Amino acid sequence: MRTFILILTMISMSVQAQTENVINSGNSKLFYRIFGKGKPMLIINGGPGMNSDGFSGIAQTLTQYDFQTITYDQRGTGKSTLEPLDSKTITMDLMVEDMENLRRHLNIEKWTILGHSFGGIMATYYATKYPERIEKLILSSSGGINMDFTSYVSKRQQDNLTEMQRDSLAYYQKKQNHGDTSIETRKGRTKYLAFAYVYNQSNAPIIAERLQQFNAEINRLVIQDLFKIKYDCSNEFPNFDKPVLVLQGKNDIITVDTAQKTAKAFPNSKLVLMDRCAHYGWLDVPELYFASIQSFLNS
Repeated sequence: MRTFILILTMISMSVQAQTENVINSGNSKLFYRIFGKGKPMLIINGGPGMNSDGFSGIAQTLTQYDFQTITYDQRGTGKSTLEPLDSKTITMDLMVEDMENLRRHLNIEKWTILGHSFGGIMATYYATKYPERIEKLILSSSGGINMDFTSYVSKRQQDNLTEMQRDSLAYYQKKQNHGDTSIETRKGRTKYLAFAYVYNQSNAPIIAERLQQFNAEINRLVIQDLFKIKYDCSNEFPNFDKPVLVLQGKNDIITVDTAQKTAKAFPNSKLVLMDRCAHYGWLDVPELYFASIQSFLNS
């Protein structure tokens, strides 16, 4: 099974949560944080195989729009503990139930959900199971409504790199493939891979730092399960009338075509395409990114 890093992360910022706690969710201990006060918004980070640490900054920013924002570590990542890690404990259905268990624990009737990258896939799949629990849906650089991204995302990564960056990435990748697990090699690989995810190259070190926390085994298990369940939500939402915002950078490793198909699948959707923007709108075009979200939330 080929591994796909469906693109991870957020700005790492020192932001204190208002509340943090751990709950039982099936066979997992689920860790979450709450920021601010107001209407509830769940923020789902990308990955798969990443914790939510880097999402505290955007969670804090979105509290300015009178929302109480909630982040959580997906099962097996960060402070959400799980044993064993295998194909029976890491599934899309169990991950959706984690979200629903968190909603019930917090006594939330409906919430807005913002899913970034793989988090967009999670949000979309949750919407097929619990549509009545969604107030509004924001899909930020989402992997999409089906598995099409797996056919092109590796090439898009390569195309976003310079020749020097591709050669350097290949050098460190080869070392890893031959069993080199040293910190130096890991840092070298993430240093050059990070350039594929940002239009503004000066932000690459932010992404590289987060990529070092990537759990390849969880990533493999989730992608394996996506293929197993034949993830395809193309025709799941003809009666889904909740507002949906699709945010997509034109220079992302996720294509505009994927974003357009996602928007088309939801009857009440709005698509915002962002110029000079790769995978992280809040890094490359923060004013447009947050203004689009604010306008959508206020509409």
